[in-house]
Amino acid sequence: MQDIRNIAIIAHVDHGKTTIVDKMLMAGNLFRQNQPQGELILDNNDLERERGITILSKNVSINWKGTKINIIDTPGHSDFGGEVERVLNMADGCILLVDAFEGPVPQTRFVLQKALQIGLKPIVVVNKVDKPNCRPEEVYEMVFDLMCDLDATEEQLNFPVIYGSAKQGWMGEDYQHPTDNIDYLLDKIVEVIPAPKQLEGTPQMLITSLDYSTYTGRIAVGRVHRGTIRKGMNITIAHRDGTMEKTKIKELCTFTGLGRQDTDAVSSGDICAVIGLSAFEIGDTICDFEAPEALPTIAIDEPTMSMLFTINDSPLFGKEGKFCTSRHINDRLQRELQKDLALRVEQGASTDKWIVSGRGVLHLSVLIETMRREGYELQVGQPQVIYRDIDGQRCEPIEELTINVPEEFASKMIDMVTRRKGEMTSMQSLGDRVDIEFLIPSRGIIGLRTNVLTASQGEAIMAHRYKEYQPYKGDITRRVNGSMIALESGTAFAYAIDHLQDRGKFFISPQDEVYAGQVVGEHVHDIDLVINVTKAKQLTNVRASGTDEKAHIIPPTIFSLEEALEYIKEDEYVEVTPKSMRMRKVILDHLARKRAGRE
Repeated sequence: MQDIRNIAIIAHVDHGKTTIVDKMLMAGNLFRQNQPQGELILDNNDLERERGITILSKNVSINWKGTKINIIDTPGHSDFGGEVERVLNMADGCILLVDAFEGPVPQTRFVLQKALQIGLKPIVVVNKVDKPNCRPEEVYEMVFDLMCDLDATEEQLNFPVIYGSAKQGWMGEDYQHPTDNIDYLLDKIVEVIPAPKQLEGTPQMLITSLDYSTYTGRIAVGRVHRGTIRKGMNITIAHRDGTMEKTKIKELCTFTGLGRQDTDAVSSGDICAVIGLSAFEIGDTICDFEAPEALPTIAIDEPTMSMLFTINDSPLFGKEGKFCTSRHINDRLQRELQKDLALRVEQGASTDKWIVSGRGVLHLSVLIETMRREGYELQVGQPQVIYRDIDGQRCEPIEELTINVPEEFASKMIDMVTRRKGEMTSMQSLGDRVDIEFLIPSRGIIGLRTNVLTASQGEAIMAHRYKEYQPYKGDITRRVNGSMIALESGTAFAYAIDHLQDRGKFFISPQDEVYAGQVVGEHVHDIDLVINVTKAKQLTNVRASGTDEKAHIIPPTIFSLEEALEYIKEDEYVEVTPKSMRMRKVILDHLARKRAGRE
């Protein structure tokens, strides 16, 4: 029987988690031929590379001195909590990766808390000790305090600490004496992390994630809890709802390096992929054919935000996307539900509307962005917080918010957050920057990031995570400015935009196609203004001095998907197509909108 270690890697966004896994793969002599210098192996989906965050967990394994180490890369963002919880179930220990300057951040705390509750043994790695003004000793103290806060056991508190720089490819026990490889880390993993217990008896395996292949269909991934699973054996699937289904395993694979390798049998403790099962969900158990025993299923945090998804019915629909009908969108959402446990989809008032609920704006915007890249066209409404009734009181989700800014902007930040019903809980200075912590309603965070970055000249670092439901905090004023709305469909002209620039700022450039009811800019006042941007200059034969000045156009404001979702009002949609993103009113016709407003 092979010696195995199962470890999960925990870290905040951008602390170097994926880089360190890449270095481990290289230490195990596993990297692709012609791997470009500096390109990450694990974050291989375009979205992950652009944003520099891990969204989907991944499994790889290396062989180190005869021991197989299964490495599970977890997302650091609390919006992907559903992803994190399933994955930690497969591990026996974890590596907590902390930046030597920033120390533990709220999202590190989120995943670490889950890991300690399950009883994983931690190893702490203080990364980026090559950064100027880093403070490895203090960060080690902060991690120890954090573990105490999270009720770690005596054994968990007795953790080894490793210092190093993943980017430069070294790890050692003392940060003042760099080594020239990461062997120290790998030796510590084999020494400290417990090997999985070998449980004898009837086979049991909890399905914790899904893979998909165009040849074999859906593949179940999980860790064998007890006994041995063999290729071709008859088994029972115990579903989450308690029903049992008899079926057969066609093929069995283990993770080797970056790929999968066929095998005949997998014993308890190893992570494997099962091919050939027909109907199964994440959280189901594969168990014995004769005497099935189900394992406890995975508990997932409830969603806190919802959005209306609907088909694209704007005048420009179907020009860029391949999938535009309600059937296409419905099928795609159903497929996503099978993979993403924290997502909920309900049919809306009509067949072409869906209420999609998730863990936060980022969680839902990543889904929209993925669909848009696959060629879907859809429209989404303003994100809404999910309220709950607890003991007869209306309650809303509250988040812990941390803002790290230079000292001179601290008062601005506090003012902005308190206006959105936030309460300051602590404030500490780190050199010339301050760390401010707040408790703020989730709906107060919608649209906050853009304002915080503007007010701090782009210096602020903002992180937040869901804490709990608390009684409703009262009304929050959202965006006060009205919208500028196009009156007619056609091409926008520089002549028209130039004459309207004193009315507000524009989101479109000259020569863009616009349609009636599209939001083309932000009005300086708090009411909506209908304007005609398709008006061209009248060509006459009268010549006079001063009529032919050049148009001076201020560059338009360009929104990212999250910013657009946070910006729109209740009576507006964001129209998302593979190549463009527009904001529009729900009711396009100007007169119909007026009538609806009066009613």
